[in-house]
Amino acid sequence: MIVTFLGHACIKLEHEGHTLLVDPFLTGNPLAAASAAEIDAEHILLTHGHGDHVGDTVAIAKRTGAQVVGTPELATFLEWQGVENTVGMNIGGTFDLGYAKVKMVQAFHSSGYPLQDEQRIVYMGMPTGLLITWGGWTILHAGDTGLFGDMKMIGERHAIDLAFLPIGDHFTMGPGDALTAAEWLNAKHVVPVHYDTLPLIKQDPVAFARALEQKGIKGTVLKPGERLEL
Repeated sequence: MIVTFLGHACIKLEHEGHTLLVDPFLTGNPLAAASAAEIDAEHILLTHGHGDHVGDTVAIAKRTGAQVVGTPELATFLEWQGVENTVGMNIGGTFDLGYAKVKMVQAFHSSGYPLQDEQRIVYMGMPTGLLITWGGWTILHAGDTGLFGDMKMIGERHAIDLAFLPIGDHFTMGPGDALTAAEWLNAKHVVPVHYDTLPLIKQDPVAFARALEQKGIKGTVLKPGERLEL
């Protein structure tokens, strides 16, 4: 499997001719490694309804025909924007993509989409993390979240080969809490995300990766556009 970090919290997974995206925030992302017009996908998975995660979902889905998976509120909102193929699901549920399965797990954050012209925020359902099982691997995209105790349960019930954890602080966990999260999740390998995109979330990912290694957890820092082969 090829894992590509596209910046902020956006990842692309490719295996055996299939491609999925998580949280494709590219347009307006100063660190994005690709444009929305360059990205193809069969599925787009969304952790929650903030603009820096929904991102270019509508444009990519309309162009490629990708099926979009998110909470029911988010799926309905995207249908209203012209996305024809959506699947609404919720925390605890599992959906079969045909080549992989995705399970929604908890995240502690918020989830709403601002309509600037109307000065109104649309509720997008609960924020989530995503457990993706594909080709013998289990990959966790934790979404935007703070540290919470049930991460221990997730780690006990799922053998996580690779976890994408936010480290930016301010809006999500910072590096210290993310380090504890990695331990509680019992993740074998961790890639930090959701940092450096704006000054408020500036962090040192290399120091975080070193702290992981001191705990016996493999840590890899991916610059936007860099790939990791599992």
